[in-house]
Amino acid sequence: QVQLVESGGGLVQPGGSLRLSCVASGMEFSNYALVWFRQSPGKEREQVAGITADDRPRYSASVQGRFTISRDNSKNTLYLDMNNLKPEDTAAYYCHVPRLDAWGQGTQVTVSL
Repeated sequence: QVQLVESGGGLVQPGGSLRLSCVASGMEFSNYALVWFRQSPGKEREQVAGITADDRPRYSASVQGRFTISRDNSKNTLYLDMNNLKPEDTAAYYCHVPRLDAWGQGTQVTVSL
């Protein structure tokens, strides 16, 4: 059974940084593309960043240049480094494995003074 556990969310001031982590189990982690989504109340779920099995990243326009997605296959862990955070980045962030349709429980990021 695939399990994805996110962590690293919290309250941060505008301009601050956070690192999200997603630890996976029950899957051959290195074989899969991985994605970070986010969702805030009243808004549709948004794909933020993705990374292929061979380590090629892609980003939404809203986070390009501020967020970095990476993976450590030796630790079965996906990361999202978020810099220069803005209030509009406030959301619950989820990691996702598209080929397995697996989702984590989410971690809340709040950007506010």
